[in-house]
Amino acid sequence: MAEVPGHCLQQTLIDLDQACSRHGTWKVRWKSRARTAPSFRFPEGGKITIERLNRRWARAKLPKLGWVRFRITRPLGGKVKNATVSRDGAHWHISFLVEDDISPPERHAYPGSAAGIDRGVVKVVTRSDGVFHHQVFATDREVEHAAVLQRRLARTRKGSARRKKAAATLGRALAKVRRRRADFAAKIACVLATSFELIVFEKLATRNMTATAKPKPDADQPGSYLPNGAAAKSGLNKAILDKGWHRIELTARSKARYTGSHVITVNPAYTSITCRVCSVVAPKSRESQAVFRCTSCGHTEHADVHAANNILTAGRAEFAQPRPGARAGARKPRNRVGRKANRQATAAQATA
Repeated sequence: MAEVPGHCLQQTLIDLDQACSRHGTWKVRWKSRARTAPSFRFPEGGKITIERLNRRWARAKLPKLGWVRFRITRPLGGKVKNATVSRDGAHWHISFLVEDDISPPERHAYPGSAAGIDRGVVKVVTRSDGVFHHQVFATDREVEHAAVLQRRLARTRKGSARRKKAAATLGRALAKVRRRRADFAAKIACVLATSFELIVFEKLATRNMTATAKPKPDADQPGSYLPNGAAAKSGLNKAILDKGWHRIELTARSKARYTGSHVITVNPAYTSITCRVCSVVAPKSRESQAVFRCTSCGHTEHADVHAANNILTAGRAEFAQPRPGARAGARKPRNRVGRKANRQATAAQATA
């Protein structure tokens, strides 16, 4: 404990206290040594000194660690508030939180522009104006190679040198796919935030959607189970997690702070089977993954584009709905849902 900088330990305790206050003491989970990337934060930016060595390299003087040389990818552009050191596989990274004094613009560059976003498996992002954004993050050969490395890792003994070597090889292969997914999300967020004032997503519970299929016991034969489609559900779960739906939404919210865009979520119920012309809800209208043909009025459209338009319609209705402002002296909401509702209400009133 004496070797660790004291400010890093204090910041860890502050983070733990905030997590207990936000989620409850008994709902906070311990981080896994194997699944969670190790990181620590230096909270006092005044004690951090940064010197640029050349065009690509710089060094930072961290408390109790001294000078640390790192590759600088872009100018800091502001006063350093804190620094976070993290590890990704065999590489260490340092990120700085800076105060850039950039305030969000009062109005977007394209006032009144809006887009509904439908996230899928065949096409990652489908916009309401008919534009598709898609990318394959891992080729078939890379998927097969990763499966071979996973089997090789499973045959090793825990704690052995072969297991560490196999885990490092697998980590390097998966890191390539992870970086491609992050790059795609950043590019899509930049396009959406700079082009539209209102961005509407579906409020998808990805964790619930990718849950394992429950077994179905056979009442006639105790100890036996009926087919439950676990293999198909497993394939769907992998496809959903591979697309990075949640990362796209988070990146869009982060980028929207600099462009003045508003990102909201709506209830995804019946958005893919409701006709946007006659408002008839019919599951049979969704003929296939890519075809929507209304059984009532005969309206035909691409299914993903049709769903994105329904999402946009619901988002416009929710965004324009007047909400009562918080009265003076009212207690602040304790959960994230209440705080998010207040922020959306304030943004809607300001735009109106």
